[in-house]
Amino acid sequence: MPREITPGAVTSLNSKVDLVCDATAYHNLNSYGKIMVGNHGFEFYNDRNVRDYIQIPWEEVDYVIASVMFGGKLIPRYALRTRKNGTYTFSSKKPKEVLRAINKYVADDHMVRSLSFFQVAKRNWTNRFKKLKGN
Repeated sequence: MPREITPGAVTSLNSKVDLVCDATAYHNLNSYGKIMVGNHGFEFYNDRNVRDYIQIPWEEVDYVIASVMFGGKLIPRYALRTRKNGTYTFSSKKPKEVLRAINKYVADDHMVRSLSFFQVAKRNWTNRFKKLKGN
């Protein structure tokens, strides 16, 4: 017997869920909800608004970018860069567990660290001097 879908209900991408945890999505405004990592994709569901959700199939994920601080001890946020729709940024209570669950479905060479503050500052500084030299 087919399952009836009520208006406003969301159908999950996943048939098997590996991890569910509380999270924050930084898309437009901060949204608080739950992250689900499963066999077909990455999903975020808002706690307050049923229609506010993000579903990213694994085929669509290009890179997973982790912001790593203090020598790998702290991961305040991570982002999923998709092939077509841009970058989605999240944070969660257990970021290492989320990244390990994602690593089952995304290759190691597509999981990268973001640049640190000092690396960005150094890049800007050297680019500024290259522009001045070129003029």
